[in-house]
Amino acid sequence: MNQTAPPLPPLREVIRRFSLGARKSLGQHFLLDLNLTGRIARSAPDLADGTVIEVGPGPGGLTRALLAEGARRVIAIEKDQRCLEALAELAAHYPDRLEILAGDALTLAPAQLGEPPRQIVSNLPYNISTALLTGWLTSLAADPDALAAMTLMFQKEVAARLVAQPRSADYGRLTILTQWLCEVRILFDIPPRAFTPPPKVTSSVVSLRPRSAALAPARLKTLERVTATAFGMRRKMLRQSLKPLFADSVAAITSLDLEPTARAEELSVQDFCRLAQLLDAHAPPER
Repeated sequence: MNQTAPPLPPLREVIRRFSLGARKSLGQHFLLDLNLTGRIARSAPDLADGTVIEVGPGPGGLTRALLAEGARRVIAIEKDQRCLEALAELAAHYPDRLEILAGDALTLAPAQLGEPPRQIVSNLPYNISTALLTGWLTSLAADPDALAAMTLMFQKEVAARLVAQPRSADYGRLTILTQWLCEVRILFDIPPRAFTPPPKVTSSVVSLRPRSAALAPARLKTLERVTATAFGMRRKMLRQSLKPLFADSVAAITSLDLEPTARAEELSVQDFCRLAQLLDAHAPPER
């Protein structure tokens, strides 16, 4: 920290001074509890190496924690123009360690931000959390070195989908894509009362560590097509739900030693990868 700078003002004062009331349209719920922001920062891998990317810093609660815990370089992406001046004050407090990017994180590729190794540590805006994660997973599928780690906060129900096991109600398309590319675990929950304003749901902090290689060989676009088709008719047996993909769905399924009467939620991540491989072998890949 810059030893010559005055102490940082309390976050509530920052919110008041810059009129940073949380906006529902941006999925904003500010986490002001210093114990919790510090705990999230300490849950991430080594902050002193490479670049930490944060999405939606708002008034900068988690940003402060990341810098206080020793992050060498933080790139904070903020869409809300109201927050930029407050974040600029924080950047001045930590010279050369905090870069503020004004823009939409959905349009930014993490592999183009900062120096590797890169990790994302963020209290994600609820309304775009799954879209952001899907984009980052797509980046990982193209380049396994794009990200070294992700420590992210989601609504608890979304976190449950990421770690779900076959034959559970939470198991679905997002589960397959996430576990195909990452080792995933829920670290801890955060109650609604910890936020300003309190959301209606509990949140969960999740660790995602990219695998050195995907869990099984598959082409991303084909895997997405197979899972979308299978889970699009979740309650139907595979022999019916996979008809749009295979001329003889029963023959295709049994060739992989799978049961045509099984349903999508019963298949493992590896099973879906084998279906994707089979589809690519039987038809030209989509362009």
